[in-house]
Amino acid sequence: MRRARPEIPAQLRAMEHHLIIRFVEPSSRVRAELARSAFALGHHAEVYADLEELTDHMPETGVVVARDDPATGGVAAVLARLAEHGHWLPLIATDTAPHPHRIVAAMKAGALDYLPLPLDARRFAAALDQIAIDIARHGQARRRMVEARSRIAGLSAREREVLHWLAEGSSNKTIARELAISPRTVEIHRANMMAKLGAKHAAEAVRLRIEAAMDIGVAA
Repeated sequence: MRRARPEIPAQLRAMEHHLIIRFVEPSSRVRAELARSAFALGHHAEVYADLEELTDHMPETGVVVARDDPATGGVAAVLARLAEHGHWLPLIATDTAPHPHRIVAAMKAGALDYLPLPLDARRFAAALDQIAIDIARHGQARRRMVEARSRIAGLSAREREVLHWLAEGSSNKTIARELAISPRTVEIHRANMMAKLGAKHAAEAVRLRIEAAMDIGVAA
């Protein structure tokens, strides 16, 4: 009879992946502590004092662990800057005693987790372990989300309304009634919307809208 394989603790599973952890943290003391926590888990650590230093050495790989500082735009600014350079790296937000509304905002912006400082080694290891498993999927999903949002940002307000009702399964006549415009006007807005999105059919336009709004966070 084959003996059951024992479960590997999250800390050890994370160590198998040897990630590059990129810490963005203004405090030199905290940066040193964070780097030590990564090394203790078997990962490589790179430290940056702020977003500007990170983008001066723009990374293409690894996991970003960034302080969610409202004064600098928070982790949303970090994710936006990475996207501007065509990079989609998984990100963990950190802060001392984070407020619930900051956690919600960070997760909506695309952060995969939000960990309080100082880091709990077990929880940090579990988050990295999950990210290591999902890193390829996350990168692809975030790339689709950013590209879809970029396309939709080019639509007019009326074209976005048409896309919204199209995603609800509404016909041109129904959309016209909801927006108090003629069906012919709906057809014009719909054609313009499809052209701007580069969509060949309605299903493709709806898919872009879904991807633009999707939540790609990973629960640890």
